[in-house]
Amino acid sequence: MDFHANEGKSVVIEHNGKKYARHAITTHFVQVGESYVDLIEKYVKPVYQPGDILSSSEKVIALCQRRIVTEEECKPGFWAKVLSRCVHQTSAGPGMGLPVKMQFAINICGLPRVLWAAICAAFGKLVGKHGIFYDMLGTEVAGLDGFYGEDIAEYAHMGVRVPEDPAGVCDEVYEKTGVVMMIVDANDLNVELLGKGEQLKDWAAEDLLALIADNPAGQDRQLTPFILIRELHD
Repeated sequence: MDFHANEGKSVVIEHNGKKYARHAITTHFVQVGESYVDLIEKYVKPVYQPGDILSSSEKVIALCQRRIVTEEECKPGFWAKVLSRCVHQTSAGPGMGLPVKMQFAINICGLPRVLWAAICAAFGKLVGKHGIFYDMLGTEVAGLDGFYGEDIAEYAHMGVRVPEDPAGVCDEVYEKTGVVMMIVDANDLNVELLGKGEQLKDWAAEDLLALIADNPAGQDRQLTPFILIRELHD
């Protein structure tokens, strides 16, 4: 099997003295409500071997779970418009700099908590600490994708939330397909492990994340939500 890497990414990565090959698996554009088990059966199983690890983007799992939010549900109010102007935009996207996303945070966490997080974040910036706002509001807020069509036009008017019970999803996938999996939230600035199968219990999170530290799935419309990881032996 020939391993494929997205443009600008490497097939092989080294960690702890071992080499691993990463294969970016191309799929169709996954729609809301599809079956992640069917997707893995169709695209992953033909190339999967025992000992491989599948890294799945959180977005494809969330779409299958119908974990979406609409603009109608997040119409920006006064505070969302004001607070979003204070957000620093990174190369990973505007994040809470979009009023619609800030309104989602207010809807989920409540205005008092969001205001307190914003105040703490402002003081944190004065001493060079970043990310306080997202740390205080949690994964639901930090992990919201979408409402931004520059990279993927279909997500311009739709938000994609973090998946529900990602570890449980990994266990279900193994039970039904035999594929060992982890679910990650990755961009070109950071990668976060959301869940892993029981079969990976002896793997520390930092070791799993080191295998995809360069975000081999890519940031744009590569349509490669699944990365197959295989240890190379001499």
